[in-house]
Amino acid sequence: MRVLGPQDIGKGILIEWDAGYVNPNDSRNADVIKESYGQLDHSKPFEFYAVLQKFDTPNRNGRVYPEKILRREADRYGEAIKKGLSISELNHPESSLIDLDRVSHLITEMWWEGDTLMGKIKLLTSPGFHQTGVVSCPGDQAANLMRQGVTMGVSSRGVGSLAKKGERNEVQEDFELICFDLVSSPSTPGAYLFLNKDDKGKYFVAKLQYDLPDDNSGKIKKIREEKLVKGYNVTEVESKVTKKFEGFPHDWRITACSESKIDEVYE
Repeated sequence: MRVLGPQDIGKGILIEWDAGYVNPNDSRNADVIKESYGQLDHSKPFEFYAVLQKFDTPNRNGRVYPEKILRREADRYGEAIKKGLSISELNHPESSLIDLDRVSHLITEMWWEGDTLMGKIKLLTSPGFHQTGVVSCPGDQAANLMRQGVTMGVSSRGVGSLAKKGERNEVQEDFELICFDLVSSPSTPGAYLFLNKDDKGKYFVAKLQYDLPDDNSGKIKKIREEKLVKGYNVTEVESKVTKKFEGFPHDWRITACSESKIDEVYE
């Protein structure tokens, strides 16, 4: 079965380099990623929390996973988690089968936060890696790369059909989720691995410029605004802003996006 590219429609393997990434410079991951072998408590497993997927949100492949379909597949995958079958690989093979020689991690928990499918990932490291730091399996390799500062991504893999809907390709009812692989270059807006399950992200300032006709003269005015947006990274924030501007009839763009000094908002 062929792997469908960003512009393809029809049935095939759907690979989304999109669920998230490990940010090696994020303080929340510092204990696992930055410590030396001598300082690390090797008796503890390498576990992270991650955004796995989002429904009704266009990814960088121009694809949309409808809520009904993604919730259905998440429920089905939840049964695999209960049975210890939720294994995934390091890097994306162009296959609908999971190769046991490439298995690097296990999804141990999964839950919904709004339109976002969250999960807990456990790296399947070897006793030798915990004792001496020797890399001997894909789980060891993933853990070692992350601790050396390499940005790791999380990417979904499944089989199903795509149909054109406006400017996007929409995933169809026959979609079957296979797994969530660890990759080197993520693409979906929004997520990365983090250690604290209760971490809800940070605040960013997004600077916008858009055209708006004057109510009286009809002449186009250029409007400049700043929006405070919560997210885990710039990519996710830009995606949220883009979603808000869906269907906007005039030109608009994000001119800048940076982390805010605001750390809490009282509602």
